[in-house]
Amino acid sequence: MRISIMTLFPEAVDAMMNESIIGRARRDGKLTICYYQIRDYTKNKQKQVDDYPYGGGMGMVMYADALYNCWADIKATSPDAYTIFMSPQGSVFNQEKAKKLSTEHSHLILVCGHYEGIDERFIEECVDEEISIGDFVLTGGEIPAMAITDAIARMLPGVLSDEECFSEESHFDGLLEYPQYTRPSVWHDREVPEVLLSGHHANIKKWRREQSIIRTYQKRPDMIESAPLTPKEKKFLENFKKEHEI
Repeated sequence: MRISIMTLFPEAVDAMMNESIIGRARRDGKLTICYYQIRDYTKNKQKQVDDYPYGGGMGMVMYADALYNCWADIKATSPDAYTIFMSPQGSVFNQEKAKKLSTEHSHLILVCGHYEGIDERFIEECVDEEISIGDFVLTGGEIPAMAITDAIARMLPGVLSDEECFSEESHFDGLLEYPQYTRPSVWHDREVPEVLLSGHHANIKKWRREQSIIRTYQKRPDMIESAPLTPKEKKFLENFKKEHEI
C-alpha cells in the first residue's frame, strides 16, 4: 500500500507517521507514505498558495493550480491512484470504509486543505471522494489524513502480528470490543471477572462475545440494530433487557 499525502506541513505529519506500529511498517517495507509539499508546486514567486475568495467573505482559499500541479505529479507515475479530499462535507469515515480502502486500492492520495478551503474546481476535476472524520471542523486536513492512514495501515497484511489484533476490536464486526483486563487480578477492590482466570477458552470466547453485545447496546444503541447477531445472540440480548428491566 502506498499513501501520498498532499500537505503544507509534511514535517509535522511525518513526525507522527514515523512512530510506533506505523513507523515500523514503513521501515519493514509493508507501507509506503510519501509527502508532497503543496508550496513546491505553486508558480507564485512568494510561494503563496491561497488568495481571497471571489464574492467576498472571511478567510483565504487555496489555489486550484498549486493543488493540481502537485496532484498531477503524483498521478503521472501512478494513474490509478485514488484521490480523497479531507473535508467536513464528506461522508463520515468508519471502520467499514477503512476496510474497503485497504483492500480495494493500492495507492491513495490524501489531500489536506487549509484556511477557508480549496478551490471547488480542483475538487470537481481531481477528487474521487470526500471524507470527514466527524461532524466538526479542524484547522486543516492533516489530522484527518493521519487518522485515516493509521486506520487503514494497521489492517494491511503483516503490519500487526496477528489479524485478531484488529478483527476483535471495536467496530470491526459491527460491535464494540469487550472489556479488557491485565495484572493485578484485584485492583482497588475490583476483581477481574472469574471466567477470564479460568483458562477455559470456549467460555472466555462466549463471555467476550456477550460482553460486546451488552456494551454495544448500552453505549452505542444506534449500532446494535444493524449488528450481525445470530438468533441465539438476539435472544440473549432480549433476556438481558428483561433481566435489567430495560
